[in-house]
Amino acid sequence: MESDPLPSAEPSGAAAPPALLELRDLHVFYGAIEALKGVSLTVGEGEVVALLGANGAGKSTTLKTASGMLAPRAGEVLLHGERVDGITSHELVQLGIGHVPEGRRVFPRMTVLENLRMGAYRLRRPDPADLDRVFTLFPVLAERRKQIGGTLSGGEQQMLAIGRALMGKPELLLLDEPSMGLAPLIVQQIFEILKEINAQGTTLLLVEQNASRALALADRGYVLETGSVVMSDDADALLADPRIRAAYLGESVE
Repeated sequence: MESDPLPSAEPSGAAAPPALLELRDLHVFYGAIEALKGVSLTVGEGEVVALLGANGAGKSTTLKTASGMLAPRAGEVLLHGERVDGITSHELVQLGIGHVPEGRRVFPRMTVLENLRMGAYRLRRPDPADLDRVFTLFPVLAERRKQIGGTLSGGEQQMLAIGRALMGKPELLLLDEPSMGLAPLIVQQIFEILKEINAQGTTLLLVEQNASRALALADRGYVLETGSVVMSDDADALLADPRIRAAYLGESVE
């Protein structure tokens, strides 16, 4: 998709919320290959921000850099205005960033309850209220709390991965392709739960192949191409843009 860069837009009719996460001119490399070429974006407190792009555009790399799994060669990562690039991923968990990776990555030989408790490792002991919250959001996990994680269905493992991240009390939750490989009814359920998580006060930065679902949930969105941001706007504006609809929703542009 070829497009001219568009300026970032504030949500219609409202002032932009204070910035929770800022990525400024990030350049990230895998060896000699530059994966991010000056990526800049902002996630405001309480927002849902969608990050769209084709495979290989740099979406997962962006999340991994934001969560400290990758270090930028140049550029800055700021949390509440303070630089956190160079801080390790486990330290960023302490600062309130949770990451649900692509492919779920549950601990396959641990039970559901043990997986969830691992999400609260930064706390001296898990807060029973956090466990209750997860079981309320995902009743199936309560039913299967003694089941081995690796024996769950794909949708149940995705719920477990999200629940595990919530156990760390994140202020910002990074989600990488939460609908990948899941049946449509499960995808609908996952997105309804993400909406509820955001309504409860958790900010979301979402990488998602299902552009329609992502933009329906999001306040704003960014589009990445080959490691660069090429578009940014309100979610409704992006969803109505014929270039987005052609590239990600399979519609023809006359």
